[in-house]
Amino acid sequence: MNQLTFHPAGETQSTALTAVPGPVAVDTFGGRIHVEWDAEAAVTPLGQLPFFIDFLQVSGRFEPWVASCPLTLSSPNAPSNRDLLGTAVLAILAGHQRYAHISALRGDTLNAPLLGMTKVVSEDSVRRNLGRLGEAAGVKWLQDHLDEGVAPLLSIPWILDSDVTVKPLYGHQEGAEKGYNPHKPGRPSHTYHTYFIANLRLILDVEVQAGNQTASKYSAPGLWELLKRLPRPHWPVFIRGDRDWGTEANMQRAEQEGLPYLFKLRMTAGVKKNVERLMREASWTDAGQGWEGAETTLRLAGWGRARRAIVLRRRVKGDLAVVDHGDPNQLRLGLADLTHEVIVYEYAVLITSLPQEILTLAQWYRDRADAENPFDELKNHWGWGGFTTRDLKRCRFMARLTALIYNWWSLFVRLANPHQHTEAITSRPLLLHAPARVTRHAGQTRLTISHPHAQASWVEQVCRDIAAFFKTLRQTAEQLTPHQCWCRILSRALVKYLRGRELQPPAPLPAPA
Repeated sequence: MNQLTFHPAGETQSTALTAVPGPVAVDTFGGRIHVEWDAEAAVTPLGQLPFFIDFLQVSGRFEPWVASCPLTLSSPNAPSNRDLLGTAVLAILAGHQRYAHISALRGDTLNAPLLGMTKVVSEDSVRRNLGRLGEAAGVKWLQDHLDEGVAPLLSIPWILDSDVTVKPLYGHQEGAEKGYNPHKPGRPSHTYHTYFIANLRLILDVEVQAGNQTASKYSAPGLWELLKRLPRPHWPVFIRGDRDWGTEANMQRAEQEGLPYLFKLRMTAGVKKNVERLMREASWTDAGQGWEGAETTLRLAGWGRARRAIVLRRRVKGDLAVVDHGDPNQLRLGLADLTHEVIVYEYAVLITSLPQEILTLAQWYRDRADAENPFDELKNHWGWGGFTTRDLKRCRFMARLTALIYNWWSLFVRLANPHQHTEAITSRPLLLHAPARVTRHAGQTRLTISHPHAQASWVEQVCRDIAAFFKTLRQTAEQLTPHQCWCRILSRALVKYLRGRELQPPAPLPAPA
């Protein structure tokens, strides 16, 4: 304990920290308790992680990923790739967002061995050795495993969402540039260009770029490279993007590739002119959720051809309406008496090559709003908000590594609750965080979990069900290829999305050119 001595002048001086054996008496409102520490006890705060480790083993996700890591360390004191990668996995799963937080894992003597690790390595070791991984080889390695994890899902109709999020930075990092940053204006940042399987919140790929590269022209090359890796039958039904994607270049490329699209347009002067015309001439139809829609054909300045556009409008409710006073940097609230004589609408314009009716297209675009939720989850509850280094290379590695583990955990959680995506802020307290202690007797290792959650009985039951499912898979493992085993896991986890269909192993994806 820390003992204090007093200086003759009256100042206190702290002496060196000395260990005093025995418990410490602590007075609480519930009475006196005696507290002691046991650094050697076989306990863990991540008591339910073994079920996820079981998932990694039976699914065949972890071993090939570790084995194919292109990192080669020659120093005799260097950690093994398994210890290095396992430490990163444990840190990301636990919700850490800084390399310095890895030290919190060093006392967990249970889960590291269950991952086949010999030890949890230091935060400096993780940070330093990731920098020794070649960028091209590292990106391909991580991308191959992202591809393999989602490949079976691409054999059924799906939608590709593309979006960008901004990560503010506070140091002197490579690529830290000022750009569009709605939450921290003027703050240097990185941009995360991300491609999702719509409605599943599963990540196909993520690219980290400089903070001034927010526009779709910086996302588009990555999107087309992604699609080039896929067999044509595995391409999405259409691609979907916000107003930044509604450009001639993006539409032209999609048309050249024969890929349908649904984008939003910016409200430029040319677009506003057409909206004004429709306000006078159009026959408006129901577009769902309080919106009305009308169809027109647009050919804006610089476009090579006319395209189908859907104009959506919704009446503004309440007593306040936004009034544009001509200042592009400021919107003012003007009081408006929205009586039956004065009706104010908000507008949105979609541009598309799809043939569906207005109601369907409007709902498909509204569904895109779900893409904002995984961004919030990844930034605030996974590692996209941290793990920052001076060089851009390691930031790119950690973004893809986090995406990979996020996908794995999301699918594992869906085995517990296949009817919806459960965000980490909810799933970790339920399926990961629980104090547990280990006892060993007669050659048997026993883990006793003390779950403090109000839904502890439900958690116990779903964990038993998951373990039974994995046991069944193991019993038939000799008759199943690793791909078949993975398809069975996906079919169970995504039963709602698949509507009961059984996935079949896909053909291997070709390597990037």
